[in-house]
Amino acid sequence: MGIDTSRESRSSTPELIDAMAEVAARVGAQRQTPVVLTERADVLVLRIGAVVVKAHPAETDAAALLSRLCLASAPRWRGILLPPLPIGDALLVHRGSHTITAWPYGEPVDPDDPDAAPWEAAATLLARLHALPEPGRDLPEPGRDRPEPGRDLPAAGGPARVHRAMRRLRAAGAAADQAAAATVCQAFAALPDLFAVPAGSARLPEPAAPRRTLVHGDFHLGQLVRDPHENTGSWRLIDIDDLGSGDPAWDLARPAALFAAGILEPVTWLRFLDAYRAADGVAVPREGDEWTALDTPARAVAVQAAALALVAAARENRELDDLDTALVDACRRIATASVIS
Repeated sequence: MGIDTSRESRSSTPELIDAMAEVAARVGAQRQTPVVLTERADVLVLRIGAVVVKAHPAETDAAALLSRLCLASAPRWRGILLPPLPIGDALLVHRGSHTITAWPYGEPVDPDDPDAAPWEAAATLLARLHALPEPGRDLPEPGRDRPEPGRDLPAAGGPARVHRAMRRLRAAGAAADQAAAATVCQAFAALPDLFAVPAGSARLPEPAAPRRTLVHGDFHLGQLVRDPHENTGSWRLIDIDDLGSGDPAWDLARPAALFAAGILEPVTWLRFLDAYRAADGVAVPREGDEWTALDTPARAVAVQAAALALVAAARENRELDDLDTALVDACRRIATASVIS
């Protein structure tokens, strides 16, 4: 799993931490002090020795998660996705209101060495992921104790993440920068109707896109680790919580949005895009204007990133930094001209 921070776990959730440590022990982790890799209001990820244990949000759809875990466990995807660790005869367990999964620890991308960031490797992994059969077709046979991932694999979670980010921004209320929040809300309102949720509806509409492939759903460099089972140092994709069927352009949307917002250097963006095309990725045209496919997802992800940046600034009681401001400026362009760049 990826690493956001590294510190000793807080004692504010001792029961959950004890439950996660028990799961780690069941998959062979030696008894060690847990180290927090990610801690948010809705998720906790701990490293215990060579094992990573994740407590998923309380509202997680366990059936959908199980289908994703089954797919990530299948041999066909092991060169692309890091497989979970079986917990006894199961791939997940329930402890209180949380669903818990276990994973091997893999070395993440070093955030302090941007020049070594594996953009080409990431692009190639995504192209390989997108080249696989649409979920539900030509899938491997399930094990006797595992449900078939097949057609129960849900839609990829990209659009849903945009909506969740906006809900968090609205929940922040007066604590968020009001002028910036208004700009982000205006940009969100300018997004295409396919992002709208009908009143009273519990389900998000799926993107109306001609391409449908297996999609990671939340790609960024923090979703890469080196495979701990290989000596070659190969990279693997992690965090399958939004894995599903959808438009593969969403997996390129975050780097595209950061490039359009002036945050990602043009040479880095071209390294990523050219490597994706060289690997026969289907999310964008092989030649010509990539923005015909990327514009809408990139705008949506820019809105999502800006909303979460404002939520973080409000939570930390600080002024917006340069990165936050660049994202809000991108939203201003989206709101006023319906373009991101």
